Amino acid sequence: MVAYYSIFGRQVGSHHLAMAVLAGLFGGTYVGLSGGSKKPAATPPINASTPDEADFIQNFLKQADAEEKKTKH
Repeated sequence: MVAYYSIFGRQVGSHHLAMAVLAGLFGGTYVGLSGGSKKPAATPPINASTPDEADFIQNFLKQADAEEKKTKH
């Protein structure tokens, strides 16, 4: 036989309470240990004296990233 408890005016079986406690325990543990979302690393600011120099640096960094991705795969 199952023991019944009155929760918020409803009869709830002990086996349902046990499943709810276990689900909350394992679900909370999963959420707690999953960690936060990973943010991409921010690049340092480009201190260029002219806009042309800033464009050159940005294009160079894009090309270097593209070459790095090609060599990894």
